[in-house]
This record gives sequence, structure tokens and C-alpha cells, in this order.
Amino acid sequence: MTYFRGFSTAVATVVLVVLGGCCGGGHGVVDVPTEELGICSSAVTIHGYKCQEIQVQTKDGYILSVQRILEGRYGSDNGVKKQPVIIQHGVLVDGMTWLLNSPEQNLPLILADKGYDVWIANTRGTRFSRHHTSLDPSSPAFWDWSWDELVTYDLPAVFDHVSQETGHKIHYIGHSLGTLILIASLAEGKLVEQLQSVAFLSPIAYLSHMTTVIGAVAARSLLPQVVTKALGVEEFNPKGKAVGNFLKSLCFRPRVNCYDLLSAFTGKNCCLNSSTVELFLKNEPQSTSTKNMVHLSQIVQYGVLAKFNYGRMDYNLRHYGRINPPLYDLSKIPRDIPIFISYGGRDALSDLRDVGHLLEILKSHDVDKLTVQYVENYAHADFIMGINANDNVYKYVTAFITKHGSV
Repeated sequence: MTYFRGFSTAVATVVLVVLGGCCGGGHGVVDVPTEELGICSSAVTIHGYKCQEIQVQTKDGYILSVQRILEGRYGSDNGVKKQPVIIQHGVLVDGMTWLLNSPEQNLPLILADKGYDVWIANTRGTRFSRHHTSLDPSSPAFWDWSWDELVTYDLPAVFDHVSQETGHKIHYIGHSLGTLILIASLAEGKLVEQLQSVAFLSPIAYLSHMTTVIGAVAARSLLPQVVTKALGVEEFNPKGKAVGNFLKSLCFRPRVNCYDLLSAFTGKNCCLNSSTVELFLKNEPQSTSTKNMVHLSQIVQYGVLAKFNYGRMDYNLRHYGRINPPLYDLSKIPRDIPIFISYGGRDALSDLRDVGHLLEILKSHDVDKLTVQYVENYAHADFIMGINANDNVYKYVTAFITKHGSV
């Protein structure tokens, strides 16, 4: 196992809700993608990269938006098949959140310039993944899913498509929820044969010790038996009235400080650029399902990684044939998969003790296949939007996947 240290920057997700709007300005070129002007046109090709908008259908009918960056700025691939990299965002954001800085600081574009075939995934429910073969987002049934379904359907659909298109094993990079769903997949033996290496930024597997007070209060409020009554909606839309009122109500709870929401939710990020923050607020947050937020809160409440708990024995029996939902057994993660983990000393969501719990489980991992980086002054969002993230994190990620690349 390899350990080392680094440094970097950040931004929050639900901050827009309480601020009630967005800010002007920004970088002047990257803008808010529309249905006609997707992520490729608004944030990738404007910098001189080749990018394709792709739709991938899951087995349960959701149509996911994926951006493929075929080539960097520095010439063709000369016919050489490139190694594919899937990049997966966290909760309440979409793939645009990776592309808010300059090309020199955006992980997907850095990888494209390094000669990788980059695929940016967008989970169901986000702005460009709101289509289904038979359901409409206005239907409650469209939102009847949690991160269990991202493990069962979304990730396999994207992996299968990338495998078929490239013929290569896949490098995977996830942040926050993007780490959780791959960790859970590996625990169930899924995707193993398609993986070349894995990089987890701000890993989320356990949340019992998260230091965000507002996050902890929210988690205790999101109980399956009361959440529908409290919110009245299946779509958890941070820009909507119902969720906005719920989040504002948290500010009146004891010890909850809403004066600085960025720090309150993610920890004190070290290295954000103001124009990146403004651009973030123009693009995010994105919708997810209320059920997904409840499921995430159950990791906080119960201290284990398990399938969705319906809060009633009869419901759990109906879904699982048992009164308690099955656990994801992380000890079953294959020991020979190359894993890179980077976590921050100021992260209020991916707390040091919870990351330590994950590392304890991975202690029997093959020594030469596990690399761990600790970034002392990073908080949760620094890993995707830090102005110096390339120097402090991404160069180590690219070195890792290069080391463990296919031969």
C-alpha cells in the first residue's frame, strides 16, 4: 500500500437552494447546457476537443446521457486504440461539475490530453438523463429508485456500452456517490471482469462520523415512513419549493449554521476560484429521487452499507424475503483490483474516521494494488473543482492509471 500527501479546492451542492439564485459572471465561455446545447457543446468542444453526446439505455428503461471525449487538443491517436476511462459524479450534480475550471484543471480534459478515451456518465434524474422508454419525470414511478438501482442498472449499462465500443477494460474514477456505487458493485462481484483500475475521490462507504451538522440533521429527518408526508414529492429537486422549504427548515435546528452553507455541508474547502463557484451555481444542483436521499441517510442512521430499508418489516419481506435488508459485504471486494483512494482532512462528509473504516476493511488488499493519498487541507468539493486539483490530486490519479494500464 502506498501513502502520500497533497493539497487543493471546493464548492457545495445545496447552497443554491438557500441563496435562492445564482450569480452572474463566470469564465465567459462555459455556460449552462440546454437540451439543444448539451454538455459537449457548452463545455468541451469550445476548448478544441472532440466530444460526442451519447444515450445509453438501462435494463429498467432509463435513458442516460453520456459524453465521450474522443481526442485531446494535441492531435490524432494515429489509429491506436485508447484506454477508456469512465468518470462518475456525486449526488445532486451531473457530469458538468467536472468541467467548470480551465482545461488544465478539469480532470476529463486532462485525461483526454493524456491520450485516454474519456466517458462522462450522468445518473438518472439529472437534467440530461430524464428520459425513459415508458415513464415521464412527472410520474412518481419515474422516481422510484435509490442508489441500489444505480448499482444494479446504471453502472452496468454504461460499462457494457463502453466495453462494446472500445474492446478494452475500463479505468473508473468516481467522486462521493460515484465511489459508493462502485464500492457496492464490487462487493457484489459486479463489473470486476470489465475493470482495469479504480480511483475513489472523497470516498463514501460509511457516514457515521460525518461532521456536517446540517447533513446529520437532514439525515435524521429523512426517514422512509415520514419523508413523503414531510416533502410530498418523489423527485428531490433542490430548486423546487418543497425541498427548498425542507432545507430552509433545517436552518432553525440547534447548532445548525446556515450562514456559511458551503462549509456547513462539505467542510471548509481550501482552494475554490470565485468564478468557478459562480459557474457551479448556474449549473447545479440537479435532481435526484427522494428515495435515494433517504437511502443515503440510512448509511448515517444505521452505520452499515445495506440495501434500501423500507422501514416496515412486511415491505422488507416483500422485497428481500427477510425483515432486514441485505448488507453489502465490502470484505468481498477482490484484492487484486488496483484501487487509488484520495481523501481530505477537512472533508465534513467523507470523514477521516469513516475513510479509516473503509481502509481497515481493505487492509488485506494486495499491497502493490492499493494507493492512498491524504490531502490535508481539502474538503469534499475540492477534489472536483479545486483550482490546483491537477497538481495535488489529478497528476497522481493519471500516474496511477498509467501504471495499471492494459498491456
